[in-house]
Amino acid sequence: MQRKDLPGWLLAAGLGLAAPFGMAAQDEVTPEQVVSALEDTFGVTPGERRNHIKGTCATGEFVGLPAAASWSRSALFSGQPVPVVARLSLPGGNPKAPDTAKSPRGMALEFRLPGGALQHMTMLNTPVFGAAHPKTFLDQIVALKPDPATGKPDPAKLEAFKASHPDSQAQAQFLGEHNPPPSFANSSYFGIHTFKFVDATGKATLVRWRFVPEDGEKQLSDEELKSLPANFLEERLIERTTRGPLRWDMLVSIGQPGDPENDPTQAWPEHREQVKVGTLTLTAAMPQKGAACEKINFDPLVMAAGIAPTDDPILRFRSPSYALSFAKRLSGQ
Repeated sequence: MQRKDLPGWLLAAGLGLAAPFGMAAQDEVTPEQVVSALEDTFGVTPGERRNHIKGTCATGEFVGLPAAASWSRSALFSGQPVPVVARLSLPGGNPKAPDTAKSPRGMALEFRLPGGALQHMTMLNTPVFGAAHPKTFLDQIVALKPDPATGKPDPAKLEAFKASHPDSQAQAQFLGEHNPPPSFANSSYFGIHTFKFVDATGKATLVRWRFVPEDGEKQLSDEELKSLPANFLEERLIERTTRGPLRWDMLVSIGQPGDPENDPTQAWPEHREQVKVGTLTLTAAMPQKGAACEKINFDPLVMAAGIAPTDDPILRFRSPSYALSFAKRLSGQ
């Protein structure tokens, strides 16, 4: 049985997580704890994702700019079209979450490179994440569990969580100040984490990326938030692709000494050098059931040569719990 809907801003963490690498003892969190907490808070829909359950598939291509080869040897930047399977989504485990919720919107991409190699990118439409450490994400999901008497989270537990986890506040503040978009096509999507571009000589450069929409960034009005139905994002995305391709430019910020490398809750300075390295084009969108994106495990640590992870504990923590959730849904649980 699904839980009653939760307030959107409370879903600020927005992403499924996985297993820790080198975490401090007091912050040790297991994939089983995270997935169980998601199931306990949102309920379970057998055979479906535990987080970002509500989503829409899309297909298209990415064409990188060869100029990016000065930083990365990735085949993404060969200048040749690379097929892409995309998934646009809302956070949480409630398949009936309203599209008006003031929660993050997600974009997950699988780039199908020559020779069978894959590159994944798993992004949100917020410039920062809602947890610097896996324990914060786990504690937030636990705090969100509805009180049986009210069907809603206990306000006292939520306040206690906020007071004891200051790393959750930057993303929550962003969501509180920005209404959600009228379409998946009207959001920028941020890689959230810092990554490494690795060139042909092995030199690594710290980068953060975002995908900026050609259709422009837009927000729903307060009146639209009150009047729109619970489901409109999928229909609007499908309709938009029937009128022509959707495009996002991939912009990369080049890191400088002192920029936060392992903390996704901290934004980089806005004046960092930004370089356009390619364009994503989506030409078709469709309901996820039976479509190409449905069975993909969009693990952000699936990377081809030329792009590498940092030691960000949240980034490193995601992969094993993605795998656990994926195994459960493949087995019909």
